[in-house]
Amino acid sequence: MVGIAAWGAYAPRLRLSRKAVVAANAWVAPGLAGKAKGERSMANWDEDALTMAVEAARDALGPDDEGRTAIEAAIFASTTAPFADRQNAGILAAALTLEPSIASADVTGSQRCGLTALGQALDAAACGKRVLVAAGEHRRARAASPQELDFGDAAAAFVVSPDGGAATFLGRGTVTDDFVDHFRGSDAQFDYAWEERWIRDEGIVKLVPPAVRAALDAAGLDAAAVDHFCFPSVFAGMGATLAKMLGIRPEAVRDTLGLQLGEAGCAHGPLLLAHALEEARPGEVVLVAQFGQGAEALVFRVGEASVRPARGVTGSLADRQEESNYLKFLVFNDLVEWDRGMRAEKDNKTALTTLYRNRDQILGLVGGRCRETGVVQFPRTRISVAPNNPAVDTQEPYRFAERAAQVLTYSADYLTFSMSPPNHYGMVVFAGGGRIMLDITDVAPGEVETGLPVKMVFRIKDRDEKRGFVRYFWKAAPDRTAVAAASAQAAE
Repeated sequence: MVGIAAWGAYAPRLRLSRKAVVAANAWVAPGLAGKAKGERSMANWDEDALTMAVEAARDALGPDDEGRTAIEAAIFASTTAPFADRQNAGILAAALTLEPSIASADVTGSQRCGLTALGQALDAAACGKRVLVAAGEHRRARAASPQELDFGDAAAAFVVSPDGGAATFLGRGTVTDDFVDHFRGSDAQFDYAWEERWIRDEGIVKLVPPAVRAALDAAGLDAAAVDHFCFPSVFAGMGATLAKMLGIRPEAVRDTLGLQLGEAGCAHGPLLLAHALEEARPGEVVLVAQFGQGAEALVFRVGEASVRPARGVTGSLADRQEESNYLKFLVFNDLVEWDRGMRAEKDNKTALTTLYRNRDQILGLVGGRCRETGVVQFPRTRISVAPNNPAVDTQEPYRFAERAAQVLTYSADYLTFSMSPPNHYGMVVFAGGGRIMLDITDVAPGEVETGLPVKMVFRIKDRDEKRGFVRYFWKAAPDRTAVAAASAQAAE
């Protein structure tokens, strides 16, 4: 039966304290005091909708090559994709080292586009395809606005296949209606939102129920059969209101995770679905719906498959670091002008020819392994670096991204420009051989040390603000699971 074979999720480690935001803006926006509870996920300066989607997709696919070679199509959904005219799904596929023969597409234009992409993937799976769909969102909002507190950054991903396994697809319902609750023009930086009561009473309450009923009818189920109802909304109690209208049991309404993560736009419906799959029992029915120029609803029955993502939503919730520095949030989101100093004055033009010729090494972190000696190296070159055997043209592709690694040497540099000083970088050595000089991200001063276990993460290397080009590469981040395991072992 067509359905979900695997899933994954990602939320940035930083969590911005809403209390800190409200306190900083109390002099100009005292009305925000009611939103001072909890925290919202906050992307690091080198994260965006695409990098988060890559991490969620890695979580869904796992570390093995077999899961990647089986993918026949990749879909990326976002309303905040980094490129308007460069296929973002192509970058996603390159970072994941998917086969060049896959189909790919970007889906955008509505807050329900994450579920729309998942629906399209299910249609493709019904035709025998195995599809990866990833949704990521990193929305900007004006300082001292309600959206600044409501929004959050996150991503979710699913592998959809003809045989499902984790969850069987039962039915889909859609409503398309040009109800404008908010909009963002092609040349605008921020959303323009309409009045909340209008959105709630004339939009959500009238447009979502028909989509849900259509999905339940397609599934052949009554509303009372739903065990988990996922509906993202910044309006408190909106899911419960819809459930009462539809006849869904109150206890089926799931937490929107608003106090822990905020609302992650088009990725939030998929994120709540992923969270439900982590907690649901086999045989239970999961209904996920999302509003946006109409509505989308999908119904699944949880399967017997016991495969769970290494991180998932649960792991993302647990891996958190509170951030109370509101100015850092403003800087990371380009909401303030600040003096970056002379060392930041450089031309970041990217040689697109070089990027293309080395795309698997740059976007996929693919090095080389000598067939004769087994010596591993990065970058891959025609001549092997094997001692005493500089063999020519003997290297085969070798993926580093999923391999365990640790810091050999490092520097914490306050002199070079960094969006989050000090600039950490160092020599990273990999299990199985090979070493790469890499930036180290998601660390605080004093946290890096020789021997620190690290994992590879796909991040923004830098931006060419003059031409609007984003350059991506891989960085090292602390593998906190490995660190915790080592600490526990040492304590024993």
